[in-house]
Amino acid sequence: QVQLVESGGGLVQAGDSLRLSCAASGRTFSRYTIAWFRQAPGKEREFVAVISWSTMTYYTDSVKGRFTISRDNPKNTAFLQMNSLKPEDTAVYYCAADVEMPSYYTRVREYAYWGQGTQVTVSS
Repeated sequence: QVQLVESGGGLVQAGDSLRLSCAASGRTFSRYTIAWFRQAPGKEREFVAVISWSTMTYYTDSVKGRFTISRDNPKNTAFLQMNSLKPEDTAVYYCAADVEMPSYYTRVREYAYWGQGTQVTVSS
């Protein structure tokens, strides 16, 4: 069982940066795959980035070169560094976890554990 708590969201201007954190409970955090998803109003939840236990990473095309996912296993925390933010990045950001890297890692249903979300709003 893993519990996830996101933090670090806020209201920023276009071009600014934010770093989201995902704090996890449990002694086996280092073995989990951690992903970030986001959901804008009226839209489906969408994949943003994922990092495996071996720090292999994947990103959705719209954030490549701007966002970086990382993890600090001793601190049971994962991060999403977001640079050059755009208004279209506005959404509630969720972290998710599963014990293995899912074959279809962009799919919401592949992840067993979810946080409550943190709001990111980017003004133009």
